[in-house]
This record gives sequence, C-alpha cells and structure tokens, in this order.
Amino acid sequence: MPPQSVHVVYRKYDGSLHWNHPALLLGEDEHGVWTGCPAGTRGSRGDEPPVTWTQPFVMLFPRDTWWTATFNAAPHKFEIYCDVSTVPRWNDGRVTMVDLDLDVIRVREDGRVFLDDEDEFEEHRTRYSYPPGVVEGARAAAATLLEAVTTRTAPFDSVPRWLSRVI
Repeated sequence: MPPQSVHVVYRKYDGSLHWNHPALLLGEDEHGVWTGCPAGTRGSRGDEPPVTWTQPFVMLFPRDTWWTATFNAAPHKFEIYCDVSTVPRWNDGRVTMVDLDLDVIRVREDGRVFLDDEDEFEEHRTRYSYPPGVVEGARAAAATLLEAVTTRTAPFDSVPRWLSRVI
C-alpha cells in the first residue's frame, strides 16, 4: 500500500503562513511520526512562489515536544535542520505547528552544530509578544536539541531508516 499524502504547515506566531508543502506519511516509531519528500517536491514559504527541492529529505514530528527535525540526503549542505516550534498537531491530513524562529543545524561537511536565528527569535519575541511560557519552552527546546544533535543522541545518531523510502 503506498504511503498517504499529508500537508506540512508551519505558521508564524501571528498566524501567518510560513513553510508549507506536501509530504508522504511514512510511519511512526519511538521518536514520533515520520514524513518524507522525494527530490522534486515543491513547497512555499508563505505566499512566495514555490521552490523545488533537489534532494530528498525526511521530517520527524515528535509527540509532545517543542521541535521538528529534517534529515536531508547528501549532498545537501545541512545534514540535520531542527526547527524549534510549538508541539506539532495532526488533524485532517495536516500537521501544523508555529515556527518559533530558533533552529539547530548540523553541517554535513564538518559535523559542526550551531543555533541559528537567535536575532529573529528576539525580534519576533517583542513584535508578537511571546508569552513567558513560549519563550521558556523555545529556549529549553533549543538547549535540548543542541545537546542531542551535538552528542548524536538518537534519533540524531545516524541517517534515519526512513530516508531510504524517499531516495
């Protein structure tokens, strides 16, 4: 049976549309729900024209955590790209969450891990009046991700088996 299609929808805190695209629902494991996008998948950021991704990737949507993770196939520059977000919610063939700006990234070439977009987080924290609980949750998720991605703690320890389903 072929995997079913789902729609991935990231929004910003003010409700505006952010990254959104179709994906294939691949399955679940102890880490959460996995979706995949083969090369050639098209997505859009907000109302901007669509882009076409040249490398396949899989996305992990954990249960009850403030982040999502993308695992990119080689030769993509970023091996892992984690978005700090609100807890992903599933409804009617969609997974939705609010992107909270902070990203944890592992570079493929040298394994370097870094926290990105702290300036954007601070700007949006003020502009959108993030409540203290959102600020604390986002910062805690970023710290957890930095440690897990750096130390290669599962599921960040290897290429997910799910990636072979979209390559």
